[in-house]
Amino acid sequence: MKEFRSDISGFYKLSMEERRKLLSKLVDLNQEEIEILNTLGYFKPNQIDTLIENVVGSYQLPFGLAFNFNVNGKDYIIPMVIEEPSVVAAASNAAKMARKHGGFHSENVESVMIAQIQVTKLKHIESAKKSIKEHKKELLKIANEMDPLLNKLGGGAQYIEIREIQTEKGQMIILHLLVNVLDAMGANVVNTMAEAISPYVEEISGGKVYLRIVSNLAIHRLARSRATFDKELLGGQEIVEGILNAYEFAKADPFRAATHNKGIMNGIVALTLATGNDTRAIESGAHAFASLNGQYSPLTKFELDSEGNLIGEIEVPLALGIIGGMTKIHPMARLALKILNVKSANELSQVGAAVGLAQNVAALRALVSEGIQKGHMALHSRNIAKIAGVPDELIEEVTRKMIEDKKIRVDYAKEILQKINEGENL
Repeated sequence: MKEFRSDISGFYKLSMEERRKLLSKLVDLNQEEIEILNTLGYFKPNQIDTLIENVVGSYQLPFGLAFNFNVNGKDYIIPMVIEEPSVVAAASNAAKMARKHGGFHSENVESVMIAQIQVTKLKHIESAKKSIKEHKKELLKIANEMDPLLNKLGGGAQYIEIREIQTEKGQMIILHLLVNVLDAMGANVVNTMAEAISPYVEEISGGKVYLRIVSNLAIHRLARSRATFDKELLGGQEIVEGILNAYEFAKADPFRAATHNKGIMNGIVALTLATGNDTRAIESGAHAFASLNGQYSPLTKFELDSEGNLIGEIEVPLALGIIGGMTKIHPMARLALKILNVKSANELSQVGAAVGLAQNVAALRALVSEGIQKGHMALHSRNIAKIAGVPDELIEEVTRKMIEDKKIRVDYAKEILQKINEGENL
């Protein structure tokens, strides 16, 4: 590919078609690549061009469905958007194991978000704190004037907390504005409220406000779910014992806990993405929450019931919404929410916690039995065969041979294909 300069001015001013033409010249796109950029799928050009800046195309991922989920007595079909093989099937299998003992039992999830306001350059910390406390009602009034409808519906700014922190730049006061955002994720509304009250905060505290923004550590939106997974469906007592040992490993070792929690987030993020919610906010909040006790720890815990079945629990902050943002703009997000048939952000978060717990159990079961690679690579092998250029009618045969020989690689797929073409018996 030829060299080019990336200091391009005014790219955003061009139409999408003009951007594509310029990109094609810059990086020598061939006709097939140009056609890929031109394929917008379910998006209309005017829809996608307003979502982010400098749009040239649409990036699509598989949209799958997990089954067998029963949460608080209600059945759900779970839409999941993810590229990793075996995740959707694994969630369905674990949910099936939980159904025998009543499915998942999730607690109510509040919709309270935190807006942080950083107050610096304070001469008298205590007097500033006292002044802020004395003016809490006025601050809440200013905040709620930013969204009268939210307030009318029962939400809005409700409390102010004052924290004092010590930094290398000196002492700071951090205000937490607690806002009930109802069925929204809430970042936009709390950011607006934080910005609105900041000038008054400066006036009454005598300090300088810099940051005023949502915290993605949504500790007031903790989602908790619990389920009993049948020991026989899991594979017997030895498998259950293995899962308990794996859990203890994660409790004691942050290196393992990181991967343990990644398995949980496979399910939660796939649901988050499918419903048009903010995956980065969910991820950062979950991992920050996992570190609150001073050591990065698993988001789930496990024990046995009196009959030797596995009881699993999860606790994770889930700031999920069903209104606002991409949830209404993205066509597939709207479809995902219809498939889910959830009526509130509370209900969506309850389901999300159950999905995370199911995903974790499925991953641990695979790890302590046949290993994670068996199911994962069985599905991945089909992709490998396609990359190797195997014709559709031969994919199953090539895939079977790769799995049988435990060599799931592009070069080996090509070798198998060559043998088939030469008439050899596999």
